[in-house]
Amino acid sequence: MSQPGTETGFVHNHRTGTTMLFTLSVLLIFQLAGEVVARGLSLPIPGPVFGLVFLALACMVRPSLRQTLEPTSGTLLDHLSLLFLPAAVGVIRFLPLLRRDGLALAAAVLGSTLLALTVTAVVFVAASRRLTENGAEQ
Repeated sequence: MSQPGTETGFVHNHRTGTTMLFTLSVLLIFQLAGEVVARGLSLPIPGPVFGLVFLALACMVRPSLRQTLEPTSGTLLDHLSLLFLPAAVGVIRFLPLLRRDGLALAAAVLGSTLLALTVTAVVFVAASRRLTENGAEQ
């Protein structure tokens, strides 16, 4: 009798011989490296973004790393919705607050979204016109 999950490669990947623990360790090491860079240099970019860039570069330099990480990473992505459970629990926990201020919160989110889209569109149109005019002058 095999262990649960071994047939799917979740616990042990027979093709590469790696375990989920190894893959998660590699992912967390890259995230830690990103955090060290972001905080060490006081950059406004989140550490996990740097970690992801480092991971992408490492996978380009060493394609076997990608092949090693891919099975477990794919399984994590397949179950990504589980990571949103804490947010859903938070919403339920604050249900009385949402009942009281939900309409105001929805209006603020909708208003700020529409404002951001409008400003983005106006800036894009202005930049496009300016680039077109500069291109025509040359």
